[in-house]
Amino acid sequence: MATPRVFLVRHGETEWSLSGKHTGVTDIPLTANGEKRVKATGRALVGDDRLIVPKQLVHIYVSPRKRAQRTFELLNFGISDPLPWKVHGDKLPDASHVCSARVEVTQDIREWDYGDYEGITTPEIRKIREKQGLTQKWDIWRDGCVGGESPEDVTRRVDRLIKEIREKWHAPVIGKPKSDNLPPADVLLVAHGHILRAFAMRWVNKTLQDGPAFLLEAGGVGTL
Repeated sequence: MATPRVFLVRHGETEWSLSGKHTGVTDIPLTANGEKRVKATGRALVGDDRLIVPKQLVHIYVSPRKRAQRTFELLNFGISDPLPWKVHGDKLPDASHVCSARVEVTQDIREWDYGDYEGITTPEIRKIREKQGLTQKWDIWRDGCVGGESPEDVTRRVDRLIKEIREKWHAPVIGKPKSDNLPPADVLLVAHGHILRAFAMRWVNKTLQDGPAFLLEAGGVGTL
């Protein structure tokens, strides 16, 4: 039986991901090492005989942030149509494979809005909260971000995207006998650490307050 998948790709390394600073709306580039590692990931995992088969992708969702968009560019999927943004760096050589999936930029997988906690680390956030009389150890999955998004806010937007993926892209093929005549149905998301873990939790019907059961390092790839 056909079992379409969702691939999750976190953007590559940035200066802030290295230092542990929360990076939501701030639009910063990948480091040189981040670009190098993403290219290597593309060579290892993208191809007709690899984990992510470009011709099996039906739709690709990418965050509005340039660090996610550059990560997608460097994975080199061989997209046949122009990208919906101006390319953020040198164009890679043409891929040996071709991908006809549509690439869509969506706010639904932008990173968690950290509000007042943008650009600072978890230990710094906990010190600020202690000074405010909030003695319980800060947990983004339970507490959200002052001036930013709550877990309920994030849940609403990832649930909206999950509903679209299941109804629009997976429903036409799921459970049907495998056949060369089946249309492509795999979906790819290229985004950020917290939002992708939130997506994964909601995909398996866990609440964000349950907390994530896995990590996704910068440049990491996951499969649902």
